Amino acid sequence: MTDLGVPLQDVLLIGGTVAPGPAGDPVIWSVSSGSPAHLNAVDPATGATAARYDLPGADGSWAVTATSDGSVYTGTYGAGHLYRWTRDGGVTDLGRPIASESFIWSVAAGEGSTVYGGTYPGGRLFAYDPATGVRDYGRISPDHVYVRSIAYADGKIYTGTENPAAVFEVDAVTGAIERLPAPPGADLTDAWAYDVDVVQGHLYVRFGSAFPGPLHVWDIAAGAWVDVIEAAHGLDVSPPDDQGGIYLIKGGELVRYDPSTRETTSTGMPFTGRVANTRGIGWAELDLPDYPGKSLVGLLWRGMMFRYNPQTGAREFLQSGVQGEPIDITAIAEGPDGRVYTGGFLNGGFAALDPETGAREEFHTFSQTEALAEHDGKLYVGAYPDARVYAYDPELPWHSPEYSPSPDPGAADNPARLFDLHTDKQIRPRALTSAGRYLAAGTMPDLGHLGGVLALWDPETGELKHAQRNVVQDQSIVSLAYRDGVLYGGTSIHSGQTATPPTQPEAKIFAWSVKHDRLLWELVPAPGKPAVPALTFDDRGRLWGIAGGTVFAVNVQARKVVTSVTLSDGASTSGELAYNPADRLLYGAHGGLFALDPRTEKRTVLRQGPVSHLAVHGSGDVYFAEGANLFRYRP
Repeated sequence: MTDLGVPLQDVLLIGGTVAPGPAGDPVIWSVSSGSPAHLNAVDPATGATAARYDLPGADGSWAVTATSDGSVYTGTYGAGHLYRWTRDGGVTDLGRPIASESFIWSVAAGEGSTVYGGTYPGGRLFAYDPATGVRDYGRISPDHVYVRSIAYADGKIYTGTENPAAVFEVDAVTGAIERLPAPPGADLTDAWAYDVDVVQGHLYVRFGSAFPGPLHVWDIAAGAWVDVIEAAHGLDVSPPDDQGGIYLIKGGELVRYDPSTRETTSTGMPFTGRVANTRGIGWAELDLPDYPGKSLVGLLWRGMMFRYNPQTGAREFLQSGVQGEPIDITAIAEGPDGRVYTGGFLNGGFAALDPETGAREEFHTFSQTEALAEHDGKLYVGAYPDARVYAYDPELPWHSPEYSPSPDPGAADNPARLFDLHTDKQIRPRALTSAGRYLAAGTMPDLGHLGGVLALWDPETGELKHAQRNVVQDQSIVSLAYRDGVLYGGTSIHSGQTATPPTQPEAKIFAWSVKHDRLLWELVPAPGKPAVPALTFDDRGRLWGIAGGTVFAVNVQARKVVTSVTLSDGASTSGELAYNPADRLLYGAHGGLFALDPRTEKRTVLRQGPVSHLAVHGSGDVYFAEGANLFRYRP
């Protein structure tokens, strides 16, 4: 058994702000996701990292703000802790402000040292003051579980929620809550109040998702919506300039918005790529040629820094010195060229390894990967969000304008984006498999929805032949296997976002005729289990699956379970299982790596530990992941 190291490592910045740093001068603060996450201070004049602090127990952060006393606060996900940085004391872990909450989505500076935060899964609002500790304002809305965005001004706290989007004004002293009316004519059914900012008497609320959407302007004194800026990117608007104008990214360009005239002015500074959201934006004096006075500075999600000077029009992008972090592996597959490919969580990444030496031969910045599968000479990638599917040809140069553009702007996209299922309210393409002439995909829906989609892509015609939702009512499709013209799917009772409560009691497997586009049968293979995350055929044509702590075999002709092996009494939604023709054994992940003889049902535990994903290579080698590390087992 060989540890092949970390194939995926990259920068992912989410929350950020511009505020004084360790030397007292403005820096761009941002948190890089990792284990642990790190609070980084970037010098806006050089792009160098001025400081880097561990955030023990945190995986990352959307929530970074600075208070007027010089503190920098970070609310994190993973453990849901609040951290405070001060110039004299460094970083202090303040613990979990509210015991029930595991995710602090947003924080906003109040008066003095006070900070306000919004949480998940209880949709709660809290305040923290070093002198008095935590104040829990309670749940903001009985209909929402996210306080996704938050801002503060003049004794009022403004909070935004998940879909259907709502914005609330909370009195910081009394805790009284008032819901603001929806903007006239706005359909907020599937929109979040994703970003909320307050600047000089105006509340800016971007309704939608992580991608561009309408930014509505609320005049606080007038108590009315007064304007809308279309195609606005997040995550923040800038603090005001000397004339009261703010800067934001709109339609892929940095623009200035004047709230007094409601006019938007172009700067000519373009922002490209799939995600062009600021990770901290503010003002700093750079003392550089062409950058007199104050310049606008900020970070982007992959560690790129930008700056713009309103006086001279000077503008520049440069790579910051923020270090990349190891990325947890979420998918492993053998490619058409025989190499081993891996995709990762959150900040994603795409890596190819030599199967003989285990050496990494390629790495590219890419999306969070849900699944990988080889089909007809190409490697197919299922990406989060929007249930996107791409085709990668290893024989052609890599070129991804969305994530990692090559120096040749005229090159063909590779991976090429084939389709997405956003309009079907899908978010995760959790299962991919080769199905005759088609590529088959199974998906999980977005927040507030149930029922996955079974999709068939025809590479010969370049068309989505079939997209059937609710093949099994209110259940997602999380595993697929194909044999003799029939697709077999394993389901999950959950959606792609855990906040959506399931309506079904247990997962199923189903059989779908590819030729006739219809459901043949469905059954419950393991009573009471919530998901069947893996399916595979052995050499005798039996369909094997794993559900919770149960491994089972189905006679697909008889349409019944013929074997059931109990590994544990658990009801986990995770698990892996794959058949290895080289030694005719099943390899699986459940509390570690195991091998199971399908004839004798003898199980051998090969490794204890957090094994999460695995794949069997054509050589007979078994590749599996533990967090960010890839391992190879040679039977």
